[in-house]
Amino acid sequence: MLAIYILIFQRAQCPNSRHRTSKKMSFRRILGMRHLQILLYFLGVTIGYSLRVGMSVAVISMANSTSTNLDIPSYGWNKVQKDLVLSSFFWGYAITQVPSGYIADVWSSQKLLAIGMLLCGIFKIITPAVADFGGLSAVLVCRVGMGLTQACLLPCVQTLLSKWAPPNERARLGTFAYAGAQFGTVITMPIAGFLAESYIGWPSIFYIFGALAIVWSIVFYYFGADSPSVHRSISQEERMYIEESLKTSEAESNKINKKMKTPWKEIFTSIPMWALIIVHSGQNWGYWTLLTEIPSYMTDVLNFNIGKSGLIAALPYLVMWILSFPISWLSDFALKKGVSRAIVRKTCNTIAHWGPAIALACMSVIPTDTSDWAIVLLVLAVGLNAGSLCGFQINHIDLSPNFAGTMISITNCIATITSIVAPMICGVIVSEEGSVDQWNIVFYVSAIIYFVGNLIFIVFGKAEVQWWNDSVKN
Repeated sequence: MLAIYILIFQRAQCPNSRHRTSKKMSFRRILGMRHLQILLYFLGVTIGYSLRVGMSVAVISMANSTSTNLDIPSYGWNKVQKDLVLSSFFWGYAITQVPSGYIADVWSSQKLLAIGMLLCGIFKIITPAVADFGGLSAVLVCRVGMGLTQACLLPCVQTLLSKWAPPNERARLGTFAYAGAQFGTVITMPIAGFLAESYIGWPSIFYIFGALAIVWSIVFYYFGADSPSVHRSISQEERMYIEESLKTSEAESNKINKKMKTPWKEIFTSIPMWALIIVHSGQNWGYWTLLTEIPSYMTDVLNFNIGKSGLIAALPYLVMWILSFPISWLSDFALKKGVSRAIVRKTCNTIAHWGPAIALACMSVIPTDTSDWAIVLLVLAVGLNAGSLCGFQINHIDLSPNFAGTMISITNCIATITSIVAPMICGVIVSEEGSVDQWNIVFYVSAIIYFVGNLIFIVFGKAEVQWWNDSVKN
């Protein structure tokens, strides 16, 4: 199904599609090895996010078992302990974020990603066993291990896309690959909720998704490759097409990279770069607070059972996934019509951050005896966040095409700290899990951070290539 979708999407977007017969474009040019690579990236990101977010549902049953099987254990964790478990993934994730980007550049993105996901899957599978043996501390160790080993996911995919996606296909292929984040969230929450309530209970969440990660890593190790030039099965025609589209050979690209020295001082003293760091941190605060806490909110405040809360909690991310495609298209369309890049970036990001801020602020005025409006507001708060893809996230490339990967590693590393702090602060604020007033404080804090972060991006953000992009050489 996914391969067919890529084929249809590619044909619809390709400017030569109407003249395929006259120009005798080969099947490989339409659906080739590069599309298999993109499909593998999509599945890898999907599984990676499934490994992360499955705990948001599982931790509810781990604290108080909801399974019909009385032999399924539970540990009686309170809100603070549950939020500690949820945030612990990011402890390891922050530590290895920048090193992963560096290793991906100097060694092998494909091998690093395959090994990282393999180890992450192993940590996932052993979690139920170590939970029985070592309790909360052992679970935290596994979650930190998952973060350490999965930090390579986005840096590796970014590097691989630069080698496999021709410039005229990069936007749509890249969007498809990264859409695995929302797709993984969408499918994991309802499946995890169903498994948690089933006879096999919450341990099955860890076994199933951990096994998928191991299988994917083995498949990717054998069928993936760092670039077209080293792939065993790619056709000569497609390899030439990609390399000609990139307008440089791998050797020439490496030669250019060796001449460039990373301007660390200039990056860290750049005002637009700090605007990116702040807005990225605001994004992570709001996004991960909602991602980790929505299942608990659905269960404790809206009184859904865990199976239904997992299904409803996935709905906002389904909307976000769907909206990412038209927003990306409208962004490119506005640029083609002559709208300045800065206006496009800031407008998209304003929709992504101020829209959710308004929705979250409205959570306090809705009646507590109905869940319909709460669900609508949560869907808006998460769904509108799709605009960030065309806002701050792509702005790294606007500022410095040569060092965009390094910049993303830096902003994501710092922003990950907020992903650690946000659930922990939420756990402190919500001392009574059924308290609507305490949950409203969480929503207000997220709304304020969304608002302030985007305001700084509007005032200090830029969309022009910075002078230090190619000014420092060895």
